[in-house]
Amino acid sequence: MTLDGGDGFKYLPGHFDRAAQESLVETVRAGVEAAPLYRPSMPRTGQKLSVRMTNFGPLGWVTDQKDGYRYEPAHPVTGGPWPAMPAVMLDLWRTVTDYPAPPEACLVNFYDPDARMGLHIDWDEEAANAPVVSVSLGDDALFRLGGPQRKGKTRSLRLKSGDVVVLGGASRRFYHGVDRIYPGTSALLPRGGRINLTLRRVTLPD
Repeated sequence: MTLDGGDGFKYLPGHFDRAAQESLVETVRAGVEAAPLYRPSMPRTGQKLSVRMTNFGPLGWVTDQKDGYRYEPAHPVTGGPWPAMPAVMLDLWRTVTDYPAPPEACLVNFYDPDARMGLHIDWDEEAANAPVVSVSLGDDALFRLGGPQRKGKTRSLRLKSGDVVVLGGASRRFYHGVDRIYPGTSALLPRGGRINLTLRRVTLPD
């Protein structure tokens, strides 16, 4: 079942079955061996984000106090390149979007039980016409979607392991965030928590 809000927002519950979820987790673990999870810092304040993160693909989203939000080809801690984009994520992009170029970044965010993600809009991509595709793995999360104004009306959706969300069309510039994690709601990750994989196209295609 696909739920389409008419504003480009799509919710695909259970898009990945349990076997596919387990395979994705193994893919993430292999990537983390090459590009370890780290906790980036906010611009200006230097405050650490509550999520740990890494990336797949030719570009990775990073942030620090000195240079702010941006995309870089190398891990800011190890200096090495990001692991290659997983084939399953490229297949997902082709399945749920009609964008004429592949994603260049796959953010990997790991949420501990007390981690959050405040309301924000993804502003750092030149290819603002490309959708953002998000995969949930592990414990449930309370996802909140607003509109183009920060203080506008919001709606909440409880995302489960295997669910996919697409922010395209008008919703590409909607505020969104994660209000809470529900510990113990999934046995996918032995130690609990939630993994979020987010596909983005950064540069405009030729």
